[in-house]
Amino acid sequence: MAKRKQLRTDISWSTEDTITIKGLDLCRDIMGKVSLGDMAFLELTDRLPNERESRVFNALAVILVEHGMTPSAIVTRMTICGAPEAMQAAVAAGLNGLGSVFVGSMENAACLLQTALPDPSATVDTSALARQIVAQQMRDGKSIPGIGHHIHKPVDPRAPRLFEIAEDNGFSGPYVALMNAVADEAGRQRGKSLPVNATGAIAAVASELKIPWDIVRGIGVMARAIGLVAHVLEELRDPMAREIKAMVEEQATAHHR
Repeated sequence: MAKRKQLRTDISWSTEDTITIKGLDLCRDIMGKVSLGDMAFLELTDRLPNERESRVFNALAVILVEHGMTPSAIVTRMTICGAPEAMQAAVAAGLNGLGSVFVGSMENAACLLQTALPDPSATVDTSALARQIVAQQMRDGKSIPGIGHHIHKPVDPRAPRLFEIAEDNGFSGPYVALMNAVADEAGRQRGKSLPVNATGAIAAVASELKIPWDIVRGIGVMARAIGLVAHVLEELRDPMAREIKAMVEEQATAHHR
């Protein structure tokens, strides 16, 4: 009989009168002292951020809390309309749509950057590496994550602001440079402006913070969950889901009438 794996977690444990999270006492060390963003950083990195890390991580965490009537917000509103007793289901429904097109593209962009540059201390020709990345993506018939935006043209205002905050706090390094170079090269090869968007900026700065690419999407999940709770609240107070349903039904079946 195979030996079974011993179950173990170092995230949190409790006694009769204490709750410990990553080695810190919840009531004594965290409550009233640690912000939500810093708590997220602690959970992802096993330590609290220093002052500069805190400013940068909190900046990138708030970017995707809200962006209006996105697919995730619409799904959340439609779900709470059908199940008003289940806020958690409505928020979860919205989060399920965070993938390669909306919000979750930060993971793909971070993967692209960290795979191309596994050692950020290495000396590389950033422009040449960007040309190589773009050429490979185009050969594979893949879009380049983290660049361009269907609304924010010619610039996604969130990206330069995040890069500015990162630079002010010492986190504008090789990944930021590479992300910008990829955007420039993609624009050159495709003959149009394709600036870095919010998810590309988050991917680059998260990489500067040494957050592994396969957990970067989690930043968007945490952030958007907050925004979706706000959409639930507004939907309960001033519903629009039934109107959306009626408009869709009317237009989608108009050819039969």
